[in-house]
Amino acid sequence: MEENTENWRQYYEKALSRPHHPRTELAVQSNESCSKVAIDCGCGTGSDIVYLSEQGFYVFGFDVNADSISICRDRFCSKNNVCLSQQSFETFDFPKSGVVIANSSLFFANPDTFKVTMQKITSSIAIGGVFAGDFLGYKDSWASGFRVSTAPVTKSDLLGIFANFDILDFSERDEFGKTLIGVKKYWHTYSLIAKRRA
Repeated sequence: MEENTENWRQYYEKALSRPHHPRTELAVQSNESCSKVAIDCGCGTGSDIVYLSEQGFYVFGFDVNADSISICRDRFCSKNNVCLSQQSFETFDFPKSGVVIANSSLFFANPDTFKVTMQKITSSIAIGGVFAGDFLGYKDSWASGFRVSTAPVTKSDLLGIFANFDILDFSERDEFGKTLIGVKKYWHTYSLIAKRRA
C-alpha cells in the first residue's frame, strides 16, 4: 500500500505542471446541450477543472485518492463553481451534465460493476452533451496482474456502450512507452470523444 501511495504522489507532482488535456477542450467546443455542468472523473491535480471552470461550467471533480482531493481543495478553495469529493466511480452520484471527462481514470474502475458504472455515466449526459475519456485495452500491461484491479474493454464493448452517441473522435494506442513518472510499460488504450444523440 505504501508503494502505491508513493507512486501516486510522484504522479501528482508531475501532473501539477500539466495544462488541461486537448481532448477536454474539444469536448467543451462540441457540447451542444443546454447544460453548463461538467464532471471530471478521477480529477487528479485538477488541470482539466481549471479549464472547465474558466469556461463557465459548474464542475464536479471526484477522485478516490485523498492526496488528489487535498491538492484540488487547496487549488480551488476560492472557486465557488467547483465541487470536490473523495469518491469512486461506484459511489459518485452523477448529476445531469453537458460534459463528462474521464482522462485515464476509467482504467481503475471496479471491473465487477463496470457496465453499471458506464450506464450511470452515459445516462447522466444530456442530449447534445459530450463524453471524453480513455479506456484500457486487453493487451495493456495493466490489464491483468496490476497492483490494483483494472477494467479492460474491447473496441466492440465501447461501441456498444456508446450506441446512443455519435463518435466524434476515436483512437487506439498499441505500443511500448513510458508512464508520466518514467516507468516503461506496454500501452493498449482506446480514447474517444462522443456526443449523446438520444
